[in-house]
Amino acid sequence: MAYNEFLSDRISQFFKEKGVNFYEKKMFGGMCFMVNDKMCVGVVKDEVMARINPDIYEEALTKKGCSEMNFTGRPMKGYVFLNEDATDLDEDLHKWLQIALDFNPLAKSSKK
Repeated sequence: MAYNEFLSDRISQFFKEKGVNFYEKKMFGGMCFMVNDKMCVGVVKDEVMARINPDIYEEALTKKGCSEMNFTGRPMKGYVFLNEDATDLDEDLHKWLQIALDFNPLAKSSKK
């Protein structure tokens, strides 16, 4: 299944309106949004994948529509999936995107 292009467009529009320097990269069978050459958020199928501060990870998992990201059989702390309950309204999506953007300067770059 392809990724949700409408959701991807909403993320792109938010970043443009905020003046964020980003680029899009196809990864994980979806679309990732790279900020400072680091994965910030992405769209996989109909969900947003967000990289957030590990210090707020446990609290984030208690929020409606937020779940642990699990590609390999074990959760990745600091990465969450956000389903439609967390992204349907622009206000909710924008809140999560801002959380990911706020963490981006602190995030470590992956090894190339």
